Amino acid sequence: MLQNETVSRLNTSKKKTLVVETSTNWLDNIFYSKDDLSSLNMMGKPLMLYNVEKLLLQYDIDGITLPESFSGLCDMIQASFPRIQVDESNDIKQTGPDNIKIPINSVMTKPKGSEVYVARKMVYPWDILKIMHEVLNAEVTETVVSKNSSIAESAIVKGPCVIEDGVTVDDFSKIIGPIYMGKNSKVGTGSLVRHSMMGDETNIGFNCEIARSFFAGSTRVAHLDVVLDSIIGHDCWLGGFVGTTNVLLDKQTIRYKLDDVLVSTGLDQFGAVIGYGCSIGAGTIILPGRFVPPKSIVQAGTVFSK
Repeated sequence: MLQNETVSRLNTSKKKTLVVETSTNWLDNIFYSKDDLSSLNMMGKPLMLYNVEKLLLQYDIDGITLPESFSGLCDMIQASFPRIQVDESNDIKQTGPDNIKIPINSVMTKPKGSEVYVARKMVYPWDILKIMHEVLNAEVTETVVSKNSSIAESAIVKGPCVIEDGVTVDDFSKIIGPIYMGKNSKVGTGSLVRHSMMGDETNIGFNCEIARSFFAGSTRVAHLDVVLDSIIGHDCWLGGFVGTTNVLLDKQTIRYKLDDVLVSTGLDQFGAVIGYGCSIGAGTIILPGRFVPPKSIVQAGTVFSK
């Protein structure tokens, strides 16, 4: 079994079957409508492909079993790993030494100081940010800039970064790693972006501050915005002067509403969770620990406190 447990080193003498299990989580409506993790990327790769790549470094896997109703995910894995037999089933013997079990909502990470990967479950939205930092610290250890990117001479790139094809960083911007910038992303003039993961085609306007945040991709952030400790779903628009506040005035632990119940995040810094397809009007301020439902249209000047 592999749930937050150490993965053994590669043993080529015995082939393994990877069993991907369903697991309760509160991630619906952030990146996808329901039970569709195929749209969630990690380091520019679909999450399940990213996980399989890491597991193959330590296991000889010849089969993968996913829960039924995940046909799209099954096809994607099969196309990427044609030598591995990929099946769907809800009726499989899931114990024994020849099976590796991971939750479908997990990310393979390498803890600091370790040479092996563990499966870290994403159960609550704030888990995404915790795991994002673990992945960045483990995977982004040097600066790798694509020759097909464009970095202005006056821009500063400091610390380990991965900057993919088609990325543009304009004049007087500052990028502080560890950071991942996906394909065709852009950072506008004078913006500061640090310790974040930006999915493909994330466009940051001029004079913005982005810190410790996860962008799923295909999102546009206008000018003079501040996005801190936040999670942004696919295909969002943030107008000018938008801010996601991340600290309560009384410095207390931030709470987040799950099924109409406020639960503690255990964090004293946590911004907004913005679902996919949202449009946030200019001048909007989103209070700490708030969830903006998918496809919401938030009128300009709103103080979002729901």
